[in-house]
Amino acid sequence: MARRETAQGIGIIGGTGWLGAAIAHALLSSNFVDPKGLWISNRSGRRSSFEAWPDVRFTTDNQELVDACSTVMLSVLPQDFGGVAVDARGQLVISVMAGAPIEAIARNTGAERIVRALPNAAADIKLSFTPWFAALAVTAEDKEFVQSLFGTCGRADEVPTEDQIDYFSALTGPGPAFVAFYMDAMIQHAVRRGVDPKIAELAVKQLFHGAGNMLAASDLSPAQTVRAFIDYAGTTAAGLTTFQASSLSRDIGCGIDAAYQKAKSGMTDG
Repeated sequence: MARRETAQGIGIIGGTGWLGAAIAHALLSSNFVDPKGLWISNRSGRRSSFEAWPDVRFTTDNQELVDACSTVMLSVLPQDFGGVAVDARGQLVISVMAGAPIEAIARNTGAERIVRALPNAAADIKLSFTPWFAALAVTAEDKEFVQSLFGTCGRADEVPTEDQIDYFSALTGPGPAFVAFYMDAMIQHAVRRGVDPKIAELAVKQLFHGAGNMLAASDLSPAQTVRAFIDYAGTTAAGLTTFQASSLSRDIGCGIDAAYQKAKSGMTDG
């Protein structure tokens, strides 16, 4: 795994927010970076959630972090990015902000070697999928480093266009949110059928936990799995064919499209 030497440093602006902290914890617990080589900047200077790594450097001065680090990660709310202006010329700048294009990042930082990446909340348990896109000035060595860095948070892959980063902010960026919506619909249906709410929630959570692991380990695609259950012609097939005949698939697409358009507008919630 590629690793930046301590003297060069990795800095995370906004590194105590939920995403910045999750990435930082993954880097540290995977020994990707020495604690002395990790810099965190935030407005308050607080060190909460980093008690296990007392050697991590903290600052309230974003430029101090940039000057100490060869790799700078931007992990602030998109609506706050306008207030982050640093001189990061010569550094590799990685943005994990939704809705902030490379052009704007270059304008606010002076950097040319810029990568946009989109981890999700599962980075906290090292199960994120992180798509990333690199500007033309990003080197092959940089790309190897970025792939390894986000590999500490789960799985990662380079995508061919910047627009796909905005699309993935809608597809995988929500993390558990869209899945939770579907789960809640199942739970509420069970409750209406007389199932105790606690049992319904436990049952559906366990269903998704088991199903997610099974699908991740399976050689079959989700479409092939659906086909196999329909071909079995049992009770599950009756439900699946009803889903197929409904507007459910189209409605899911509409929700993803709405989130994508919000990402393209540059006014996302993160």
